[in-house]
Amino acid sequence: MKLHPLMLVGTGSDVGKSVLCAALCRIFLQDGYRPAPFKAQNMALNSFATPDGMEIGRAQAVQAEACRLAPHTDMNPLLLKPNSEHTTQVVLNGKPIGNRSAYEYFRKEGREELRQEVHAAFDRLEKVYNPVVMEGAGSVSEINLRDTDLVNMPMARHADADVILVADIDRGGVFASCYGSIMLQLPEDKARIKGIIINKFRGDIRLFEEGRRMMEEICGVPVLGVVPMFKDIVIDEEDSMQLQQKRRTLAEGKVNIAVVLLRHLSNFTDFSVLERDERVNLFYTSNTTDIEQADIVILPGTKATLDDLLELRRNGVAQAIVRAHRNGTFIMGICGGYQMLGQTVSDPDGIEGSIASLPGLGLLDIETVMTSEKTTQLVEFEFNGAKCKGYEIHQGRSTTDKQILQQGNCLGTYIHGILDNPAVIDFILKDKTKATAETMDIDTFRNKQYDLLAEHVRKYVDIDKLYSILTQNKE
Repeated sequence: MKLHPLMLVGTGSDVGKSVLCAALCRIFLQDGYRPAPFKAQNMALNSFATPDGMEIGRAQAVQAEACRLAPHTDMNPLLLKPNSEHTTQVVLNGKPIGNRSAYEYFRKEGREELRQEVHAAFDRLEKVYNPVVMEGAGSVSEINLRDTDLVNMPMARHADADVILVADIDRGGVFASCYGSIMLQLPEDKARIKGIIINKFRGDIRLFEEGRRMMEEICGVPVLGVVPMFKDIVIDEEDSMQLQQKRRTLAEGKVNIAVVLLRHLSNFTDFSVLERDERVNLFYTSNTTDIEQADIVILPGTKATLDDLLELRRNGVAQAIVRAHRNGTFIMGICGGYQMLGQTVSDPDGIEGSIASLPGLGLLDIETVMTSEKTTQLVEFEFNGAKCKGYEIHQGRSTTDKQILQQGNCLGTYIHGILDNPAVIDFILKDKTKATAETMDIDTFRNKQYDLLAEHVRKYVDIDKLYSILTQNKE
């Protein structure tokens, strides 16, 4: 049976659209359909490499995995990667096309060309998959951006999609945000909104029964479900807002791993597996004392290597890392963090910004020059006799052809996902603990999480009602 395209839009950012889309992707797959995810425009520093060497947002890669599909640029044809508070790198169909200021990007000139590109990507997916599970961006009621919007209701119109509004009850104001989000729509767009999902509920759901009835009465659409918060299901998050909840500190009886909290930190999902390791206390910090007392210090990826390197020198973190290294602490750098550990980082053509060159931390014998060409690829490698895999997404060339460079107690690599591999984790922990951890193949683990997520959402969302909406004849 052919289902209508489905779009989840939000009353705001971080209401849980991405995770709910992943859940619905797995549910449709379990029910015998062939779903695929789609987000016309994504803004994120967490990205992923496709098998053909292109780049898309991490959320759509996760959703593709929930569909048991390889990620493809058609699933996220337009990706914005902020370089600073004012500029962003624009990635179209998997390849960067330059940097834009917010004003340049959101003005009307040139928008129709981008609109045609994202429409074409959706059209290609829609011919092959059933249904296409679409994700909106931010708030659906930003009426000042209506004329230039590529991702919310104008995209739903093109797709002729049924729209479900997602609201985060945990942040408060759920009645006003749902009612306002619907009432601010144009009549034709308002008619597309077929239901509401209340997300991130805490406490006894029975206490919201009257609230559910009132919500349906004032908004004029059914509440399809009230979904509780979950803690024991592990789904990669895209938004770095989650990092603020992980700013813990040192813990006794664990291997303390300090991830340096950079201003432009990217691909923090590199640490998802380590966070679950029972031997480890992993936390994000810019506190110099914690960094010097940690067992392992990791410099993560960044979208602005030179800007973050300058800040590390200003706030004393760079010096703390060097002192920790001198005292025997194991230091690891990934992608931009790897570049910072070298002798110099240079940007003669201003690829990242106005900083032409800075000395690195001097812990690895490499030098890096930023280049306009971007490396985006999946990689396979061998580590201590084990076959491993990961992916690279970076700008800049370093003076070594080694995938992993270790010199003493310092190791650097361009490979994201390197810490998803048990052989690598066991290596960095080997001198820090005698305990062993039960390991599970990462693909097996993730598929189990998608099944648990689907089970959770089925329990609290009226999936039969959703199918009724997606199969109802349209006038």
